[in-house]
Amino acid sequence: MIGYLKGELLSADERGLLLLTPGGVGYEVAAPTSVLAKLPAKGGEVRLFVHTQVGEKAIDLFGFLDADDLDLFRTLISIDKLGPKKAMAILSMFDAAHLREIAYREDVTTLSTVPGIGPKSAKQILWNLKDKVDKLTPVTTRAAAGPQGPQGEYLDALAGLKGLGYSEDEARPLLLDVLDEEPDLDAAGAIRAVLKKINAARS
Repeated sequence: MIGYLKGELLSADERGLLLLTPGGVGYEVAAPTSVLAKLPAKGGEVRLFVHTQVGEKAIDLFGFLDADDLDLFRTLISIDKLGPKKAMAILSMFDAAHLREIAYREDVTTLSTVPGIGPKSAKQILWNLKDKVDKLTPVTTRAAAGPQGPQGEYLDALAGLKGLGYSEDEARPLLLDVLDEEPDLDAAGAIRAVLKKINAARS
């Protein structure tokens, strides 16, 4: 099985990339958009951690820039009826820390924003993912974020900001910045600090 590839980037599109190894073999590797967005220019060196999927008609390769994302992909496809295609769609939208948060708070609405995953499928995925969430990349210091449970100040603050009408995409990075700067803030203080940042940016 192929577990790692290093080589020259020959081409890339929305589905994946073509990688030429030093031995002269070109590999087609599927990758989520989060990986594709970080690729170098054509001709640059690429190093990928790879999952090899052997099927009846083909051998498919799925590439990731670090081992943690590869582990996350394997965690997702271990869930019943969640194949590589849907796992790639999820990883194109959420990194490990974000997906962990979504699983902890059983956020069906946010997971349902992934193309091809409706509310019913999202609920089933989250139900299964909660049992496997400890496999996901531990929340880093930046995600003081890093609540280890659904009652964390971060999650409470995020829920409060969403209740005020802010989207998760807008509120989440600002909230992470605020808690990175002042990790001892409670939820109310974090919300006030985020609102201050938003108002400053709009003025």
